[in-house]
Amino acid sequence: MQNPFAEPGAWLRCALHAHTTNSDGALSPALLVSHYEHARFDVLAITDHWVRTAEPSTERLLVLPATELDASMGPPGREAHVLGFGVRSDPVEPETEFASLAETVSWIQDAGGVPYLAHPYWSGLHVDEFAGCEGLLGLEVYNAGCELEVGRGFAGVHWDDVLEADGRRPWFGIATDDSHRPGFDSGLAWTWVRAGERTPGAVLEALRAGAFYGSTGPAIEELTVEDGVVEIRTTPARSIVLMTGRTRGASVNAGRSGYSYRGEVLDRGEAGGIRAARLSAPRQAPYGRIEVTDENGGRAWTNPLWIH
Repeated sequence: MQNPFAEPGAWLRCALHAHTTNSDGALSPALLVSHYEHARFDVLAITDHWVRTAEPSTERLLVLPATELDASMGPPGREAHVLGFGVRSDPVEPETEFASLAETVSWIQDAGGVPYLAHPYWSGLHVDEFAGCEGLLGLEVYNAGCELEVGRGFAGVHWDDVLEADGRRPWFGIATDDSHRPGFDSGLAWTWVRAGERTPGAVLEALRAGAFYGSTGPAIEELTVEDGVVEIRTTPARSIVLMTGRTRGASVNAGRSGYSYRGEVLDRGEAGGIRAARLSAPRQAPYGRIEVTDENGGRAWTNPLWIH
């Protein structure tokens, strides 16, 4: 996997999960585009249920045609939801049973799309139900709507379980709104994509390659990896954690104790927040991912870094 912080290109702020009146959202496609444009996003993927909404882009906002599909996980009423970014075909909702997860992912790929698993915690999924699905690129590590409504928006445990099962497989994590009522459940989470150019094709390629990070607040400004050591610069943070397994990792923390574990603070802001840190990974860790938490509880998540 490439390190997007070491690649050329622009950072584009992306809303990758939002609904319109074409399915169960409150705004028309045109009004949703206007909403995210005024909220100063760069990219919007409209992910209506079983509908490919292809609203035109504007001068400021790139709009990706996309959809959200149900996939059967076995017993009736037990489904996964899969986001298909950039699909070029219209999905057809089945009259009886949904296709399997593997079949759904395959349909998205055949339609030219990029498949990601939506809200696994909210869906009540177990990792062994989706970890081996060929072609599935990643999951929503954070879904703001699910967290806002029922407290099931975080999927870091699901993500870590997949990575621990196969730490060499690229498996990426996006952060999304899953907006249905813009103004109430929008602008809460986004994905910063590193794109070589400001085009839908470049955004889709970045989502395929993992050239992005998710956030609900903090901005990651620089990140390097060399000989098992990660150096990172961010907006002021309360903590920066390198997660490399269930009991392994490294961290630095601001505040009363300022506790550090296999880490060193390199720079602080005026109010004491951590601006830069160096974190050392254990030798046996094949991968690591960074979580940054700011003073307001906002988080940012890098994709896995292959560090040894």
